[in-house]
Amino acid sequence: MQQSLLINFGNIFGNLYQSMGFVQGNWQNYVMLIISFILMYLAVVKKFEPMLLLPIAFGMFLINIPGAESVLWGKYPTDPETNEVLKGYDDVTDRGLLWYLYFGVDKVIYPPLIFLGIGAMTDFGPLIANPKSMLIGAGAQLGVFVAFVLAIALGFSVAAAASIAIIGGADGPTAIMTTSILAENFIPAIAIAAYSYMALIPIIQKPLMRLLTTEKERKIRMKPLRQVSKLEKILFPLVVTLVMGIILPQSIALLGMLMLGNLFKESGVVDRLSSQAQNGLMNTITIFLGIAVGCKAKGEIFLSLDTLKIIGLGLFAFVIGTIGGLLVAKIMCKITKGQINPLIGSAGVSAVPMAARISEDVGREYDPQNHLLMHAMGPNVAGVIGSAIAAGILLACFTPYVDGTATAEAVTSAINSIIA
Repeated sequence: MQQSLLINFGNIFGNLYQSMGFVQGNWQNYVMLIISFILMYLAVVKKFEPMLLLPIAFGMFLINIPGAESVLWGKYPTDPETNEVLKGYDDVTDRGLLWYLYFGVDKVIYPPLIFLGIGAMTDFGPLIANPKSMLIGAGAQLGVFVAFVLAIALGFSVAAAASIAIIGGADGPTAIMTTSILAENFIPAIAIAAYSYMALIPIIQKPLMRLLTTEKERKIRMKPLRQVSKLEKILFPLVVTLVMGIILPQSIALLGMLMLGNLFKESGVVDRLSSQAQNGLMNTITIFLGIAVGCKAKGEIFLSLDTLKIIGLGLFAFVIGTIGGLLVAKIMCKITKGQINPLIGSAGVSAVPMAARISEDVGREYDPQNHLLMHAMGPNVAGVIGSAIAAGILLACFTPYVDGTATAEAVTSAINSIIA
């Protein structure tokens, strides 16, 4: 009797010991924990996009605590026929909290809802008053397509290359949505790169702005924008949604929600919905999205040469995007005989409103009375639309190649299909 009791106690404590984290952990867990602490430091102390970087870092922290994955995420079963571990999202058994939070990423729910909130906070008036700003927003997408080609040259599949390239649009939700569809394993690296570079906009953009513009161009004063009527502001989201929905249906989830949020704002009849979209809903989804993205940052995937390549390519894409916007604005300055200040070109990336503020700051360094903010907001909000369109193009072309095996051959095939 006593011997049997001792055996049972031995089994109980043995099971308890085996369930402890320090038994299950490996070196990768501890390295990822250190990385999560670094990201938390950047978010809290350096204020690098803290609204999303902090929950991403905490999600990374949670999932890499040794032994926590089976509790917070779930367990991956083994196929009885092939004896292989099934790693699909829907294959998980004993599902935990993080698995359910990740549902909104896997089913592409969170990014469009973030865009709903962005739309409710955005004033498209500067773009409507100066439609030529759309050209600058389009030019700023140059980084997306140049980085795409370079990523393929570095050995990434076309699906992964498309996901990496979208970092150049400086739009976190768009990058997360594109990656969740095309290259799910790279979500943490791409999200962290995207939001980190958005936080570093002043450091990245200001030298490029001074390099590509002359002092005379920086001092150009632009004419005040015309007053935009309420009817124009109400029609704008409807027209954009209809036109882009017909031309590029793959962009409609992002653009449709962006324009719905803007319609809430501009209609003036649903203030409660507008307020909820830009405050309560936006904040809640941001928390869920950040934790869900962070919990995919497992050491065996994140700690790789590919992550370093992604970070480098993301920086390159952002730099080329900024250069593209500046060059288009510079060309427009020449064509209009000095009516457009090229500094607003850097605002063509989608980082609203930080990129527009940088245009204002650099302009005022050379002429304290030169206010470019509202002029820069046109290209800035155009960049939001442009990044969603760029993502739609990439999804339309390369979703069939999500298996990750296709490289340069798929690019040729996709281009031929577009031409045909």
